[in-house]
Amino acid sequence: MSYKMTIGRRGEELAAAYLKRQGYAILARNVHIGHDELDIIAEDGQYIVFAEVKTRAQTAVSRRYGRPALAVDHAKQQNLLRAVSEYLRLHRPVKRPRIDVIEVYMPAVHAETPIDFSTLLPLEIRHLRNAVHK
Repeated sequence: MSYKMTIGRRGEELAAAYLKRQGYAILARNVHIGHDELDIIAEDGQYIVFAEVKTRAQTAVSRRYGRPALAVDHAKQQNLLRAVSEYLRLHRPVKRPRIDVIEVYMPAVHAETPIDFSTLLPLEIRHLRNAVHK
């Protein structure tokens, strides 16, 4: 698995743990709908939440790209809306849907750094509620 995929997968694990600590129940992870993927599907007392996770290691190169949420551009938003619409059509949940973005900021780790990524802790996690909507 590539370095980028490893960091991304660790970010999703940390985001799911964060949501659990905030009182959300995790319903599913990495749900494929057609060519699209929903990173985390969770729920709280009021919403079914579709969380898109964006993870960045805090290196000089990654800082040039700005906040992780900026990677959820118009095309990505359209993909998310399509996948969520299809999920809702298939599953018909009772709760209101919401699409959130979770930014996971990781320490500066480089591909060459020998480290057990499963022990890597985030510098910060930011939860942007209702970040994508029609």
